[in-house]
Amino acid sequence: MRVREAFARQFYPGDCGRSILDFLTGFTVPAEPAQAVAGVVPHAGWMYSGAVAAKVFEAIRRKANPKTFIIMGAVHRWATINGIYSRGGWETPFGVLEVDEALASLILQETPQWTVEEPKAHYQEHSIEVELPFVKYLFPDAKFVPIAVNPDARAVPLGARVGEIAKALERSVIVIGSTDLTHYGDNYSFAPAGYGAEAHKFVKENDARIVRLAEQMKAAEILDEAQAHQNACGAGAFAATVEAARVMDAKRGWLVEYTTSHDVAPEGEFLMAVGYAGMLF
Repeated sequence: MRVREAFARQFYPGDCGRSILDFLTGFTVPAEPAQAVAGVVPHAGWMYSGAVAAKVFEAIRRKANPKTFIIMGAVHRWATINGIYSRGGWETPFGVLEVDEALASLILQETPQWTVEEPKAHYQEHSIEVELPFVKYLFPDAKFVPIAVNPDARAVPLGARVGEIAKALERSVIVIGSTDLTHYGDNYSFAPAGYGAEAHKFVKENDARIVRLAEQMKAAEILDEAQAHQNACGAGAFAATVEAARVMDAKRGWLVEYTTSHDVAPEGEFLMAVGYAGMLF
């Protein structure tokens, strides 16, 4: 089996099992939606965003019995390729998570205008990898299909077709979108509200707009919103997931948890932060 070696080990701790249990301590799974077909999770270092992601995956575990996760990832490097890693598996702290090769092949056959088979699209990319320990730990028998999704006009029709494919299968498939939200501060060359309390408020309001679009299932508008206001680094994955969820009969999105890196680890006056949202559909 071809196995992709872990690249982003610094994003998650050595004892991932203990961390996941700590993240979920005291967590009450929300009542809505009654059944889950999709989710959105952040992909930063676990110390900042791991608790948000863990709660989404735990809610899915309680509401569904997925055999496969289709994980749409942000594209930080290969900016023109919607690449599918279609064979083998990926290394995780809990063992190899296998690719659902039959489903990956089917998606490639059904989406030739939007995707290609390209493992290199996932080279030195962390946006999907950081989610896999949650999948392997909470769903030890599940498989997955990793898809790098660019924030362009291909994202929404790709999401729709993926949703149709998943809906037609005789087994449970969950679609996951991996994205962080606003990257604010001098490090990101984006500080339109300056610093301090007003800037912190700006980040939360900036993120609230794009989350609201997802709650309303407005996939295409997510791309425009992110382009205009820099409030999603994985806008393609976000939009594709929302559209897939709509096709899979989700009526709206539900926010499980929202936070920022500053809220998790405040350091004096607000100077910078990244926003994180966990959602269910």
